[in-house]
Amino acid sequence: MANQLPRVAYFCMEYGLDNAFKQYAGGLGILAGDTLKGARDNGLPMVGVGLRWKQGYTDQHIGPDGKPYDAFHNYEYPWLKDTGVTVTVRIRDNDVRAKVWLCDHFGNAPLYLLDTDIPGNPDAWITGQLYGWFGEERVAQEMILGIGGVRALQALGIPVDIYHFNEGHAALAGLELIRQKMAAGASFHEAWEATRRQVVFTTHTPVPEGNESHPIERLLYMGANLGLTVDQLVQIGGSPFNMTVAGLRLAKCANGVSQLHGETANRMWQGVEGRCEIRAITNGIHRPTWVDPRMRGPFASPDDLWAAHMAVKRETIDFIARKTGVRFDPEKLLIGFSRRAAPYKRSDLIFRCEEQVRSLLEEGKIQIVFSGKAHPLDDTGKRIVQHLVAMARRYPRSVAFIENYDMEVGAALTRGCDVWLNNPRRPQEACGTSGMKAAMNGVLNASILDGWWPEAAQHGVNGWVIGDDVVPASVAEQDERDAAALARVLLEEIVPTYYHNRPKWLAMMRASIESTWERFSVDRMLKEYWERLYMA
Repeated sequence: MANQLPRVAYFCMEYGLDNAFKQYAGGLGILAGDTLKGARDNGLPMVGVGLRWKQGYTDQHIGPDGKPYDAFHNYEYPWLKDTGVTVTVRIRDNDVRAKVWLCDHFGNAPLYLLDTDIPGNPDAWITGQLYGWFGEERVAQEMILGIGGVRALQALGIPVDIYHFNEGHAALAGLELIRQKMAAGASFHEAWEATRRQVVFTTHTPVPEGNESHPIERLLYMGANLGLTVDQLVQIGGSPFNMTVAGLRLAKCANGVSQLHGETANRMWQGVEGRCEIRAITNGIHRPTWVDPRMRGPFASPDDLWAAHMAVKRETIDFIARKTGVRFDPEKLLIGFSRRAAPYKRSDLIFRCEEQVRSLLEEGKIQIVFSGKAHPLDDTGKRIVQHLVAMARRYPRSVAFIENYDMEVGAALTRGCDVWLNNPRRPQEACGTSGMKAAMNGVLNASILDGWWPEAAQHGVNGWVIGDDVVPASVAEQDERDAAALARVLLEEIVPTYYHNRPKWLAMMRASIESTWERFSVDRMLKEYWERLYMA
């Protein structure tokens, strides 16, 4: 059957395949890594295309003053294979070469990574830091990914039926496909239409300001237009050239990454003339990577389920102690929160209701472990991290912060906490797959109705809903309402159930696993990709 399916090249700026492979920053990369692993597991015809980042994203540590600081290191990876292929992309009137490496080391479909760190290259550090630097370097990175990626696949002799752009970073690949068709004699519009039949697009960012754009003049200066005129660029991406708008106009079909996000994305981009349809295909996770084998069942009794969970929880508590020096009590309620420290995720929302939870923290009845990493240039995100560190110092028995958030931390916490807390500002969380990982490990979600949770939530059955689906007009009111709702569900439902109704807690754990196991797996997601995107 796989031989009859469209052959897909999946383009993404980052890939989270393994903690030792520092090629990811957050959820976008984790999704991409899980996608390639799922493709390999299911024998699906997919290859990945990305960049080999010399220094990865950032290592972020906490200084003695409680403030986060960034450190960068050069990484070498002995498991990468030299394909012997080098491609050239003309950037700022220089021929920049990109070496192509193959990674198939982590049970993933083949991943081809382009690397400009070649002696004598005029722009060797284009692939230096993931999401590093500013406008011109970002365009250069996107030129290597998109333009160089198409050329690399062709040089490798890999046939492609569908190009899947995971986020707008890869949109310049569409311009390269148009250029090639025009070079073969097609008109601009003929080339554009033919390209659209080959491209699908996944949009992730439900905040207009978070969708990258570049001045047309910058694209011309960099050479990213590939001979297209200003008018042709504007027809594709507008002015300034918006990478998401370009993706929507270059693709035959697009998807949002949860049902709610599909609605949000269609509403956001409804004014874009000539865009493709945006469908909703909810993300899924690679269960072998994220679900502890002991939590996969079957369980002969609730006691067996609890014993398995407690074994994992004790290991997580040991992990937290090694990382932070804080030793939690395995018998007490353990709440986890680990994500990028983006302001909309509101990592520290629970401390807006500090008065209500102070006694629980001081008595150790609730224990909270946080982890998160802010973008090096995000001062607001860094202040959030600093606040979490301050709270850990205020409540040293019951709050811990793990620095330098990564895949290892994410896996440990989503496996071994009792409750997984999620409180973004609805509807700004596109999906949020950490909650899926927790749910399949029997860790009960307590979440705002955002991202994937509205599709899964059965309040008091497989987790808890914080608040409702009302979005107030002001951010201040939204934060106040959601903090109050979080305090209510924690004090009136979560804490009493954990300490006084263990049978209900165990029934909820079982329901959490069973209600999410198939529905939010990467296997289901990939089936929908082929049926609803690639073969559309």
